[in-house]
Amino acid sequence: MSVTIYGIKACDTMKKARAWLEAHGVAHAFHDYKSMGVEPAQLAAWARQVGWESLLNRAGTTFRKLPEDAKADLTETKALALMAAQPAMIKRPVLEADGRLVVGFKPEVYARTFGG
Repeated sequence: MSVTIYGIKACDTMKKARAWLEAHGVAHAFHDYKSMGVEPAQLAAWARQVGWESLLNRAGTTFRKLPEDAKADLTETKALALMAAQPAMIKRPVLEADGRLVVGFKPEVYARTFGG
């Protein structure tokens, strides 16, 4: 099984998700989209799979600090552009596992994803 987890290295939720994967013996690659970025085409593909609303981290500091006009009247195009420009606005983690996509970390969802 090919597994890649996307996020930001210093994020507490990322640390919990990676620790869960390691504790359950799930080999995975890690992509730090704060340092490595994320391709707009990949964001668009994720949005098609789970919806852009699921990807956008509205609770994070980066989003909350945006000017009101940047947050107003969000569309998929506008939200994807914001996330591409500032990857900290992407909800963490994003987990790709053999074509499946899981956004966020909940141990029970990971257990179902990996059959554990």
